[in-house]
Amino acid sequence: MAMDLYQILGVARGAHVSDIRRAYRRLARRYHPGVNPGDREAQARYGQISLAFETLNDPERRRAYDAGAEAGPAAGETFSFGFEGFDFSVAVPSEHQASTFGDLFAGVLARAAGGSTGSGTPEAGADLHVAATVSFGEALRGTDCYVPMTRHVPCRTCTGTGALGVDPMVCSVCQGRGQVRSARGHMVFVKRCDTCQGRGQLSQVVCRTCHGQGVEARAESGPVRLPAGLSDGDQVRLAALGHCGRQGGRPGDLVITVHVTPHPLFRREGNDLHVVVPVAVHEAALGAKIEIPTVDGSVRLRVPPGTPSGQRLRVRARGAPSIRTGGRGDLIVEIRVVLPPLLDERSKELLREFGQINGENVRQGLWDSVNERVSANGDQEGR
Repeated sequence: MAMDLYQILGVARGAHVSDIRRAYRRLARRYHPGVNPGDREAQARYGQISLAFETLNDPERRRAYDAGAEAGPAAGETFSFGFEGFDFSVAVPSEHQASTFGDLFAGVLARAAGGSTGSGTPEAGADLHVAATVSFGEALRGTDCYVPMTRHVPCRTCTGTGALGVDPMVCSVCQGRGQVRSARGHMVFVKRCDTCQGRGQLSQVVCRTCHGQGVEARAESGPVRLPAGLSDGDQVRLAALGHCGRQGGRPGDLVITVHVTPHPLFRREGNDLHVVVPVAVHEAALGAKIEIPTVDGSVRLRVPPGTPSGQRLRVRARGAPSIRTGGRGDLIVEIRVVLPPLLDERSKELLREFGQINGENVRQGLWDSVNERVSANGDQEGR
């Protein structure tokens, strides 16, 4: 029974020539003997695929096959599956060969040669990560700091090309032939010499400073501007200040991780600052205007009469600036009522008199406050 060439390629009888070529490339990649060394079944299958493609890709042979002629090599041709001497990497004159063999074996040739098919492709530089430690005030105000770093820069010897010009000399890799042969199983591949780019001669040699990489490491330390409002652990990204690219590729970025030393008075939560301020008993009881510290100096704060210890008062726009909007958070002042030192008998006498007059009222007021908090917590748990 004669072979159905359309069925072998998995296409319809009226398939366009582009569909036939696409089907051939897909099947040839799968069954090629170079990919399946020693597999006789794959070799036989590849022979059928190749015969089907050669027949259906040629308009005259396809018309003859469709008219009932038996499929086989064209007149004057021999069909062979030996692979010695095949060169699948160089350009070939016919359109269908250029679109099949070149694409089909590009990956195989690259693996056989142990390298890449491309050269001189621009490669972006990597990001450079460093750390900087600043004080609490510097983080809020913004500051210039010196950050030591070691980054890749273009090689000064070869100006980043990775090679140096010399008098023309015979390529030692291909011995002046411009081509390199490599074997894989029963196949012998011939490809252009990557060292001399197929010219057979060298007019450049690898730079000994950078060993052909085009870059070298250099220690640097320069001023870097950190914006206002940074928190501990924030990162600042400075474009194009990282490692340089290769072959003209864009440089990477400089990424600075900021560490902020704690402040003895202020504690930061988001953009709000928290501070604890001591207040005397009479100031909390009668009310007062007191000086409180801020990161910008001191301000006067009114303490309402009867302010208990632990009460928090808010001072607007005296907190940390937002690194995104520039707006400032608030300063949260926690009142801490402190007892005055009793240094003389007069002070003690006044406190005794205060206790005799208001002792029961103060104690009852404290119990009422405690009961209110307990009742409020019970209502919340009940909900």
